[in-house]
Amino acid sequence: MDVRFVPAPSILTGGSVPAGGSVPPDAPPARFPGVAAALAARLARDPARPMITFYDDATGERVEFSTTTLDNWVAKTANLLGDTVGLVPGDAVGVDLPAHWTTCVILLAAWSAGLEVRVAVDPAAPGTGTGTAPDELGVVFVSEDRVEIATGLGVDEIVALSLRPLGGRLRRPVPGVLDYAVEVPPHGDRYAAPPPPAGQAELIRVAENVARRAGLGPDDRILTAAGPATPAGLLSAILLPLVSGASVVLCRNLDGLEPAALARRADSERITVVDWSVPGPLAAALPAGIRPISPDGPVSPVDSVSPVDSVSPVDARARQR
Repeated sequence: MDVRFVPAPSILTGGSVPAGGSVPPDAPPARFPGVAAALAARLARDPARPMITFYDDATGERVEFSTTTLDNWVAKTANLLGDTVGLVPGDAVGVDLPAHWTTCVILLAAWSAGLEVRVAVDPAAPGTGTGTAPDELGVVFVSEDRVEIATGLGVDEIVALSLRPLGGRLRRPVPGVLDYAVEVPPHGDRYAAPPPPAGQAELIRVAENVARRAGLGPDDRILTAAGPATPAGLLSAILLPLVSGASVVLCRNLDGLEPAALARRADSERITVVDWSVPGPLAAALPAGIRPISPDGPVSPVDSVSPVDSVSPVDARARQR
């Protein structure tokens, strides 16, 4: 088995990058008890503004989600987890997916449903804690190209995603494997979230601490290339926009893009912030004034970021997961 599932919080607290740093003892408590409350507050404040803009530079896909549209997808997925898969708060969900808008939806839905999120990481990746036994997972969400690996885990349910543009169905349906594109749409787009587990408040607090140090606000647009197996993928792509009111431009397969093309994208998308998952040569070519953020350091001008320093070792190994 070339995959290990670890608790999402361990990705934010372990590894060579202390994601979020250590939250100061005098830092204020989290403003929200959990993810569902934070998403509801964002929805009430900015229902029509973009929250996620996604690019896949291997397919040419670009798709944008307002908070309202994203919330609808989260609700449908949370209802799937309860009604179709039969999970209850406290159950564990495995996520073996790359940087993608559906990955953001699935994590938000699992957290909203009071579930424990376990993210697939490279078995050789250090500092992410003990892996979860497959039989402890109620369901695994997996990309179509990794279905064979998932079917060997012995989990009760597998939900596969094609990751094709426009949410396309699986190219080759597999008996016993649910197709996310088929299963999710019929579910209701309203969801009554249960009380969150205690640990979710700390996730929110870590994200708020990073957002506060970086000075993030509703006018910011964060550029990231990170998947959920990395600190940047959990923070920049999901939690930081949730707590700060910022929006994210999430790019998959960014490594093949020319620096000039990314600079044009940053200009057209009005990017204001770039995180440490974007390769140094690409980050260095971004327009002046875009500020970089790191999980534990101060904000500095983008032209002072070196190609070596701008990508953490953890994120460099897992950027394309």
